[in-house]
Amino acid sequence: MKSTTGPLPNYPLSPLARAGVLVRPLAEAAGAAAHPAGPAHRDAHYLLVLLTAGELHLTLDFEAFSLRAPALLLVSPGQVHQLRGATTPQGWGASFEPSLVAEDVRTLLEQGLRQPLPLTAHPALQARATTLLALLADCQQDAAPGPALGPALQALLAALLHLLVGVLSPPTATAGAGTTRGQELLAGFYQLLRQHFATWKQPARYAAALAVTPSHLNDTVKDLSGQSVSQHLQARLILEAKRLLYYSDQPVKQVGYALGYDEPVYFGKLFKKVTGLTPQQFRHTIRE
Repeated sequence: MKSTTGPLPNYPLSPLARAGVLVRPLAEAAGAAAHPAGPAHRDAHYLLVLLTAGELHLTLDFEAFSLRAPALLLVSPGQVHQLRGATTPQGWGASFEPSLVAEDVRTLLEQGLRQPLPLTAHPALQARATTLLALLADCQQDAAPGPALGPALQALLAALLHLLVGVLSPPTATAGAGTTRGQELLAGFYQLLRQHFATWKQPARYAAALAVTPSHLNDTVKDLSGQSVSQHLQARLILEAKRLLYYSDQPVKQVGYALGYDEPVYFGKLFKKVTGLTPQQFRHTIRE
């Protein structure tokens, strides 16, 4: 792991993308990237990897693993990742803007693909995903795109993601089918959390933005996710703190400032309360 003294690089989608989507064979992905693939970094977009043959050796946040075909991997916006090596990989890499994904679908994808998905038990999904990604890549090669190309690319991406959601969730919970008000409220909370976790520290801010009472928001979030609003806030802040502590050499107080804490002592106490370690102890332990 190579640390950095400044903020972690956060790269936008490649200018080669069309209509917010870029699909490339894995063998060509590095050449199509708009940034170096090797150093640890994060992206402002999603990366969905379909590995049909070979292996990829990666670090995602703090976990190093080898992805063996056939498998699917999702890297979400903000996740720190690093490609450490590859063994004759074949398949596809699809990068796409988060704005193209409905909020309920984002929630299901990010919850269901926290770990890579082996596809040995899902041959139909693998075949359909391969077909859709190949078609996406083919459409991108159109030298004289018409006005329908962008919507077509986005429709193909949506079809792929909904097929994936169908595998990740039971039929009764499939996105778009019988979504309850509670599920909509949870998805709205997750969206706000991604956007404001470093500045909105009080549950009441989220409740006000969602036009509900703090108690109603907390009860709904806890019933559907198993964690309270405060627990989600705390977990998201600590995850980001761990990323900054592990992947950079910024002083602890700078990490605290980046997360909205003006008092380094308070940030240190919160970190130790949640993890059992001081920020410095965590940095030392995880780098051993």
